[in-house]
Amino acid sequence: MNANKREEQAGFPVRPAERPISTIRAGAASSRRRFAVAILGTFLGLAPVISSAEPPEGRGPGVNKPLGWAKGRILVMPRAGLPEKELAKILGEHGGKGRKIGQSDLYIVDLPGNASEKAVAARLAHHPAFKFAEIDQEVEPALIPNDPYYGSAWHLPKIGAPSAWDSSLGSGVIIAILDSGVDSTHPDLATELVPGWNFYENNSNTSDVYGHGTKVAGAAAAAGNNALGVASVAARAKIMPIRVSGSNGYATWSAISQGLIYAADRGVRVANASFLGLTDSSSTRSAAQYMKDKGGLVIVSGGNTGVLQNYAVTTSMVAVAATDGNDFRASWSSYGNYISLAAPGAGIWTTTMGGGYGAASGTSFSSPVTAGVVALMMAAKPTLPNTQIESLLFSTAVDLGTAGRDPYYGYGRVDAARAVQAAASAVVAGDTQAPAVSITSPAGGASVTGLVGVNVTATDNIGVTRVELRVNSTTVAVDTTAPFAFTWDSRGVANGMASLVAYAFDAAGNSKASTAVSVNVANATTTVIRDTTAPQVKIINPVGGNVSGKNVPISVNASDDSGASEITHMLYIDGVLKATGKGSTLGYNWNIRNVAAGAHTVQVVAKDAAGNSASSSVTVTVVK
Repeated sequence: MNANKREEQAGFPVRPAERPISTIRAGAASSRRRFAVAILGTFLGLAPVISSAEPPEGRGPGVNKPLGWAKGRILVMPRAGLPEKELAKILGEHGGKGRKIGQSDLYIVDLPGNASEKAVAARLAHHPAFKFAEIDQEVEPALIPNDPYYGSAWHLPKIGAPSAWDSSLGSGVIIAILDSGVDSTHPDLATELVPGWNFYENNSNTSDVYGHGTKVAGAAAAAGNNALGVASVAARAKIMPIRVSGSNGYATWSAISQGLIYAADRGVRVANASFLGLTDSSSTRSAAQYMKDKGGLVIVSGGNTGVLQNYAVTTSMVAVAATDGNDFRASWSSYGNYISLAAPGAGIWTTTMGGGYGAASGTSFSSPVTAGVVALMMAAKPTLPNTQIESLLFSTAVDLGTAGRDPYYGYGRVDAARAVQAAASAVVAGDTQAPAVSITSPAGGASVTGLVGVNVTATDNIGVTRVELRVNSTTVAVDTTAPFAFTWDSRGVANGMASLVAYAFDAAGNSKASTAVSVNVANATTTVIRDTTAPQVKIINPVGGNVSGKNVPISVNASDDSGASEITHMLYIDGVLKATGKGSTLGYNWNIRNVAAGAHTVQVVAKDAAGNSASSSVTVTVVK
């Protein structure tokens, strides 16, 4: 059947799916096969009727309901290396105050009551010291509530889950569910939960206030083989509830970004966010990339508008469209070049608030089904890098529609059996190819003063994990998110020629230095007759709290009345000298791969030319 014909038929109800249990033999030898029989046996007697014709409630095909934004705040990402005082000064011009999100470079900016969020975001978006600025948009859940059709777990045999369970049940993997909370008393969820956080109200109460999160959590990782309720994709995976929405189900970009960073800082490797249009947010893309850089994957819903969407294409998230029992795109499933993958999303039997069960439809459920498959893959081979997991997830998908990736199904419909088998048998790929890197501005020979924008282009066969900017052999800043862009405080070096070099690194540790760019520093000079004042120094990153992954970027700011060029930094970790440098900023990459879990102290000592010194320290907890 050609692609056009498949799309014409996708909007019609499909025939009832065959009962999935008929394909499973009770006498299977494998313990995991017995597990599959036990949990799918729950659905004996339920005749599935799976339809994709039901339109989304409140947001039918082609309807774009206006969404609001959070009043009194915006989101920004400054260029790497921008001194904190300069950031505060720029934000202060608009009455704003920044709040750093976890260990990332993202900031929530609180604005005064009389400020225009759109106007301030627009002005800061064009400021040379920022990568981006945006309003804190509201997003709605990708749910079709109150679906009138009920069915059994037809989607599990469709994606080959029972075969996948022979190799993996998701043990040892945590899936962060960013949603309206999770019903912690539900018998199919209570034993699966680990502590999370409520970013909507900034407290530890992650109870479900809308019902959407409980349904999403059950589709991904409801408990299995417990003679209760429903079967999920990854029945041995744990669930971290992260509440990002209010009682109406709507969330904000800032809450979702905070939730992703929170999960990543705690070592979570899979996150699901079933909301519309998340790839359009620069903040959410950056937060998702932050998690990816720490070894995780972020799965999001493709949307339920039923029409072409020009959402941003990104590699930081996996955007999932919905299919029905016949492998057709559900008529209400959005499509576009941003779609990465497809998965069952029509009539998915799952958990509901109050201890119940029911069928629900929407890309809200194709997304956690995919997240569950990712958890199975990660549990099958925990040492397999997330980039390889993602590649295998795509390459093992059942190609639907036109050959190759297309805007309706992405790389195809997820296949758990093939994906888990591929992960379990995969050899961890070696990478010996170094990135390519160059400084695109400023130009060689340019005269510079004050804060200088430095732009770097870096590419790699697998991916660039960070770029370090070195000035006269001192690393002044580390950037972990593309596009790689820096603000260099040229007052941190003496007037005259200065050498700029960018070093790019990939996940395997391969690195490459750019060609050096020499610029002429021509700042106004100041004279200090007598200097008895110690420098001011602060560790900007990391902040106190959890750190995880392989690398932790360290960022230090310092100032002194005798001039920043006279400051010398000494960076210590647990009392051991790790780096030295000169100037107003210091950057360092702390590799924590072989660092013991638990508390560690990062300390910096700054001295000026007169010998006055000051120090700053922060204690972080390494999570393995």
